[in-house]
Amino acid sequence: MSSTDSGPTDAPRTSNWNVPNALTTLRIASVPFYGWALLVDGGDSVMWRTIAWGIFVAAMITDKIDGDIARKHNLVTNFGKIADPIADKAITGMAFVGLAIIMDSWWMWTITIIVLVREWAVTLLRLSILKAVVVAAANSGKWKTTAQAGALSLLTLPLLDSGLADWLEVPGEVAYVVALVMLVVAFVLTLWSGYEFFRDVWRQRHDIRGRKAAAEAAEKAAS
Repeated sequence: MSSTDSGPTDAPRTSNWNVPNALTTLRIASVPFYGWALLVDGGDSVMWRTIAWGIFVAAMITDKIDGDIARKHNLVTNFGKIADPIADKAITGMAFVGLAIIMDSWWMWTITIIVLVREWAVTLLRLSILKAVVVAAANSGKWKTTAQAGALSLLTLPLLDSGLADWLEVPGEVAYVVALVMLVVAFVLTLWSGYEFFRDVWRQRHDIRGRKAAAEAAEKAAS
């Protein structure tokens, strides 16, 4: 029998060489440039802080775009599943660390450390031991991501820099307060969504063990 008569063949795998993966790779590559621009002159350069803001915003926009393209055109790949969350955590992690260096306050360092531990713990679990457990993204996680992006993008800007034009002083102070409020909201949502994630993981793993135990008991009873 010829190969054409042997029945249906496996569907071709999606190539890693596609637009969503290219955008994800570009985001990862932009992280050191963002960090460098943010920290030029210890974070006191208005021009480079503004450039850093542009890089960060572009990264957030491409994060949305590459996900939409991948889902719409069925371009989801194993590389993308791994690289996309790494790109997200790398750019936001660099923002947290860079801003903590610039602000040089104990509370910012505390927020940074707690957020980074939570983010990378969840990411590593999703990419490793949770292959058999599917935990859907909760609304709190989506809100957390939005609040983080808003807070970090605003704080990247030199909102309180003395070199700003006089007419920007009040808007800058207002934007800074808004950014801090968003940062607190993001921090609270980070803790809550992390709790929800680990709770759901425990429940699903417990259910899987329960089903396996029930199946083994049924087999023994039938034998």
